[in-house]
Amino acid sequence: MARYYLTGERRFLPVSTEITGYTCSALVYLHSVSCDKRYIDAALRSARFLTRIAWDSVNCVMPFEIDPAAFAYFFDCGVIVRGLLAVWRASGDDEFLTCAIAVGNSMLRDFPGAEGDYHPILALPAKTAEPRDPRRWSRSATCYQLKSAMAWWDLFEATGENCFREPYQRVLEYALTDYRDFISRHPDQLGRMDRLHALCYFLEGLLPWSHEKRCADALQLGLLMAGTFLRVIAPKFARSDVYAQVLRARLYADWAGAVPLDRDAAVGEAEALAGFQAADSDPRIDGGYWFGRKDGRLLPFVNPVSAAFASQALELWHNREQVNRHLLI
Repeated sequence: MARYYLTGERRFLPVSTEITGYTCSALVYLHSVSCDKRYIDAALRSARFLTRIAWDSVNCVMPFEIDPAAFAYFFDCGVIVRGLLAVWRASGDDEFLTCAIAVGNSMLRDFPGAEGDYHPILALPAKTAEPRDPRRWSRSATCYQLKSAMAWWDLFEATGENCFREPYQRVLEYALTDYRDFISRHPDQLGRMDRLHALCYFLEGLLPWSHEKRCADALQLGLLMAGTFLRVIAPKFARSDVYAQVLRARLYADWAGAVPLDRDAAVGEAEALAGFQAADSDPRIDGGYWFGRKDGRLLPFVNPVSAAFASQALELWHNREQVNRHLLI
């Protein structure tokens, strides 16, 4: 799956292993609500691309893109593990569990930093850490990494192997000390909207431990922060995936008994999110979700992750039936 479709140029960006991992999770979720066999067949094809083509079995690493295989991302690996586990649960095929374990072990082995955190990016094939940039959240080891670390908790649940339990808890500890001023560290509103996207990854990563008071408190404060910043910044710049993530986090936190649903906020977020769906004669656009809106004008990108997040968020909102955390895209 490509990262974006550039609508103005009618061109896809290169295939991304991370976006393919998200696709696996999305297709399994869509199959769970529709029972349409086409979704599970497509999920199997996507997962086999990851296991049989993308996974570098010689160097035991999952590259960010395969042409060329120049970098590996800690965050992307966690997304891929969760996508493979979703297909494994749906199909029972151990090929996907085996590769998920291998990618999880690569995260443990290749990404640790000197300070006890995890490097965001490695240069391949040497697996040397790329320089970090505190102004760019994707090049930093901050609270957003908790969603990726959630893959270790999922592996612990799938295998019973304690080697996957402690690393999730370690990332949880430093994420809980990092999230409160995460958004305000960026000086301008556009950058803060991007950080809202990353903060929502932190909120999603809290869900396995939402029963623990510190995590429930962080979910409550994080949702308050996210909703407030979103309302303030959206007139200037809004991302559809942020609306979807905040709405999903509200629903899952409510189902977990951690944070009661703020219905008024959720109604507004669902209505705003629906406004990003595209209707177009081009089948590559029709039904998808525009990435964002700046100064009132839609940006010319249809993003598969935005479409997956938005579709799930609105389905969860309209059906209101509790959905297992493992099906969170």
